[in-house]
Amino acid sequence: AYRETIRSVVENAECKFVKQSGGRGQYGHVVLKLEPLPPGGGFEFVDAIKGGVVPREYIPAVQKGVEDTLKAGVLAGFPVVDVKVTLYDGSYHPVDSNDMAFQTAARLAYQDGIPKAKPTILEPIGLLKVTIPDANLGDIMSDISSKRRGTVLGMTAEDGMQTVEAEVPMAEMGSYTIDLRSMTPVSYTHLTL
Repeated sequence: AYRETIRSVVENAECKFVKQSGGRGQYGHVVLKLEPLPPGGGFEFVDAIKGGVVPREYIPAVQKGVEDTLKAGVLAGFPVVDVKVTLYDGSYHPVDSNDMAFQTAARLAYQDGIPKAKPTILEPIGLLKVTIPDANLGDIMSDISSKRRGTVLGMTAEDGMQTVEAEVPMAEMGSYTIDLRSMTPVSYTHLTL
C-alpha cells in the first residue's frame, strides 16, 4: 500500500538517446517537465510540443516510456503517484528515430529528473475511532500523538465515555489492540479501524 511521489518541480529532465550499432541506429531526444499533483491526482501526461520537434507518431512512445518507470520509484521501489509529466522539447532523426528510441529516451529523462524532484514515500493512513472511559483520555491521546505518530481529529463525550477520532499511519497499528487493553479497562473499550 506504500507509494512514492515528488515534492518539487523539475523544469529540465532531458535525455538524448543515441545508439549506433553498424546498421540503422536509434535516436530519440526528449525534454520533460516533472510536477507534483495534489493527493489523488494519479498520473497526467501533457504533450506541449510545438513546431514538430518531436513528430506526433512518437508522442505515445514517450508517454509509454514514462509510464513504465512509474511502476517502481527510486527510493524503495514503490509505485509513483500524483505526478504530472510535460513533454515540451526534443529532437528526432529522419532515419534513426523510432518508437523504442523515444521510449528509452523518456525513461532515461524521467530517471534523470526524479531524484531532483525531492521524491518521498507516502504511507497508508487509517482512521482510528476508539471509545474509552473519561479517566483514560490523557493516556490514549498521548499514545496516539507521540508513540503512534497520529493526528487527533476530534473527540465526543457521552455518559462518562470519550470517543477519540484520529488519523494514524497503518504501520503503527500492528500492536495497538494489545497496547490499548493494557492502558484501559477491557470491558469499557471499543476500537474501530
